[in-house]
Amino acid sequence: MLILASKSPRRNELLKLTGYSFLTVPAVKDENVPSGTAPGDAVLMLSQQKAEEISESHPNDIVIGADTVVALGNRIMGKPKDEADAFTMLKALSGKTHTVLTGVCIISPDKKINFYEQTEVEFYTLGENEIMQYIASGEPMDKAGAYGIQEKGALFVKRINGDFYNVVGLPVARLARELKSLM
Repeated sequence: MLILASKSPRRNELLKLTGYSFLTVPAVKDENVPSGTAPGDAVLMLSQQKAEEISESHPNDIVIGADTVVALGNRIMGKPKDEADAFTMLKALSGKTHTVLTGVCIISPDKKINFYEQTEVEFYTLGENEIMQYIASGEPMDKAGAYGIQEKGALFVKRINGDFYNVVGLPVARLARELKSLM
């Protein structure tokens, strides 16, 4: 059986694109990354933590863990703690190019695959009122970097370089190829 170790509705929808049948069993442990960890290393560690947690209780299944962060240089932006944090993130991303990284860990009974994809996203310059209206919609509160490219956050995006679905939360093309090698 294939298991997605995530509570993200976006990852659930994206995994459906691969055509595989799967169960969703969310990881619940706290996500811990040492301060100063590089963004790529952070998503590898977090995705592995999630996959390992669920794999412990499902050792005969294939488990997928994933984690997405937005990075402005080496500054990692996860989900905002509150509206002020969301404003700070969006203001920092305004008019700049940032990187979205999604780490994926696949654990099968006899193999572990851990990789990440990264996509560059350039934002238009955002006005304070524009940011406040977006925050008032509630949309940015459960998303890394305080925006969803697949929703109203798309209005901020000038261009992307890389996998669009990676920015949404799961690099499905790469994931499908890795799963094919296991099944």
